[in-house]
Amino acid sequence: MTAHDARLHAFRADLADARLQGEVSAERFVYGRPARISVPVADVRKAPRPDAGVNTQLLFGDDVLVFEENEGWAWVQAERDGYVGYVADTALSAQNTAPTHIVSAPRTFVYPGPDLRFPRTADLSMGSTVTVTGAAETRGTVYSVLASGEGMIASHLRPIGEFAADYVSVAEMFIGTPYLWGGVSGFGIDCSGLVQLAMRMTGRDVLRDSDMQATGLGEVLDVGPDFSGLQRGDLVFWKGHVAIMTDTENMIHANGHTMMVSREGLKEAVARIGYLYGGPTGFRRP
Repeated sequence: MTAHDARLHAFRADLADARLQGEVSAERFVYGRPARISVPVADVRKAPRPDAGVNTQLLFGDDVLVFEENEGWAWVQAERDGYVGYVADTALSAQNTAPTHIVSAPRTFVYPGPDLRFPRTADLSMGSTVTVTGAAETRGTVYSVLASGEGMIASHLRPIGEFAADYVSVAEMFIGTPYLWGGVSGFGIDCSGLVQLAMRMTGRDVLRDSDMQATGLGEVLDVGPDFSGLQRGDLVFWKGHVAIMTDTENMIHANGHTMMVSREGLKEAVARIGYLYGGPTGFRRP
């Protein structure tokens, strides 16, 4: 049988994705049932337990395939990046409507109607998708009206298919956002989650984890000991970490040192990180 990365292929000894039949061993094969994330942020866990580690997150409107539901947990695979894991089954709903817009602000609110004075009903992150059915204006503020009748600030949304021009500028919008292991939202984000979400907003879906990005994203750069030749948008990888160059000398990254998304000089970061974890393992240009 072919070796597969369990983060990107749904297979266990007892159950597997029917699309993998003949490639992996399992007692039973099933086809996934389509569903959609219906909570602002859903943690994707390593195991179906509340104390299990979080590998990544899914955002409101993300589509998934459900292979199993059992005792409050669903074993799912994200349609967008293929990541596999367990989410609470209360985070799922049917795919009733086609999303029309994506949240383009780092964070925004959902109101019961088109009025910012109403108490909010939800907080959504950049990358969440919603279905807009109309528009309204209240006291000079323009709102998008959702299929549910709820309202959102229209300028915080962008039609699906309309993309930002520069993924680095998107990443810079998250400066000061708290670091969160496995996070991929405006409420908390990790290093590879920042790369993935920022690139998504420019129309490019990339794999989730830094080791996946280090082996398959863009082209390898041959960078000398003085780090010459780097430019805005290039990626610097360490074992288990990634940063985005904002110019020839500086970078931005979600990191456990400042516990937030921060700017840092590349040479300073190399010296600081190298003390514990060694030097950069590679450079790539998306």
